[in-house]
Amino acid sequence: VQLQASGGGLVQAGGSLTLSCAASGRTFSRLGMAWFRQAPGKEREFVAAVSRSGGSTLYEDSAKGRFTISRDNAKNTVYLQMNSLKPVDTAVYYCAARFTILSVAATSATTDYSYWGQGTQVTVSS
Repeated sequence: VQLQASGGGLVQAGGSLTLSCAASGRTFSRLGMAWFRQAPGKEREFVAAVSRSGGSTLYEDSAKGRFTISRDNAKNTVYLQMNSLKPVDTAVYYCAARFTILSVAATSATTDYSYWGQGTQVTVSS
């Protein structure tokens, strides 16, 4: 599985961005997907996850109410809509994937994910 993240950029505080992550191959509908981020000097942290069916989502506390994760299995793509961005959201954002059975809910542990994209930079100016 290869993942290609895009959509990052520079935005002012309060603005919005939508990140996309396209997956290669024909197995996207079997993948649980997630977004993580890593700010300079900090560890990679969980942002949001969605189950393979899209029926289960999970968010880090600071993302709740501002970010929305979604997926389009027909386009092999997962999205992260980010609203009301803050300078503390500045980081490199990574998409991640893992094969799961249909009934498994979204998860937040970095170690649960086997496949990682290259990252896209999000910079929020004050």
